Amino acid sequence: MDRFLFLTIDGLASGAVYAVFALSLVLIWRAARIVNFAQGAISVAAAYVAWSVGTHVGGWWLGLALAPLVGAALGVGLQRTALRRLGPDRHLEAMIVALGVVMVVQAVLGMVYGLQYEPMATPVSDDVLVVGGVSTTSPYRLLVVAVAASLVVAVALLFARTRLGLRLRAAATAAEIARLSGISVARMTTIAWGLATGLAAFAAMLVLPTGLGLTPTAMDGVFITAFTATVLGGLDSPLGAVLGGLAVGLVLDYATGYASDPNLAPLAVLGLLLAVLLVRPRGIFSPGPARRV
Repeated sequence: MDRFLFLTIDGLASGAVYAVFALSLVLIWRAARIVNFAQGAISVAAAYVAWSVGTHVGGWWLGLALAPLVGAALGVGLQRTALRRLGPDRHLEAMIVALGVVMVVQAVLGMVYGLQYEPMATPVSDDVLVVGGVSTTSPYRLLVVAVAASLVVAVALLFARTRLGLRLRAAATAAEIARLSGISVARMTTIAWGLATGLAAFAAMLVLPTGLGLTPTAMDGVFITAFTATVLGGLDSPLGAVLGGLAVGLVLDYATGYASDPNLAPLAVLGLLLAVLLVRPRGIFSPGPARRV
């Protein structure tokens, strides 16, 4: 029971990061109908910049505030240059360009910072707390959960309670009607890209200090796991992205903690993904196809 409690809390902490990253993928999918394969590379580039500044002034907290701004700027730059020139209907070409951006960004990071592992220190202790003789979690993991939950709530309030959020939703779900209503769909798409890549950079700053550290490819595994969570929940469902991220985090921790071979954990996630795709290919929380009369 003690191990189960520990794995559950730790899995929710890991899943909270996957949920934030998966939410960023859903935002871009809803806005542009592409999977941004450059999301991991952009987030790690933003983390490198934040780490560089933070090591000289301000530390991790300044980096946490700076990384989303850098990530948003890189995402907007990508969308306004290479991807915007392709037009709104060339989704396959846009994903291929995003893959090319991954290689370019990782190569530049390697040339500037090198390929060596750079550890990132946590702002609070990452040592596991023992309460009543039971191992629970670390203060840093609690901080991660609190920050990730705050981000998810803030995004939900943005889309539900603000004029900007309503315009973003209108541009994503009914672009032609939004244009007739005077909404600049192109501008809303750009804002969605900035918001999404900023969220991904935030997630990178939360997960990299947990042992991943900084390398040009540090976020590749996180991207794959978060993309799995996105497919589980449904590419069109922000709620599904959050719940899918939490579910994947729990599955990974349970598989790591109970399986005889920890390397079986990715296979457990793959099995969950295959089961969902067989039962509901659009994702658990994705809305069904519109009925045609």
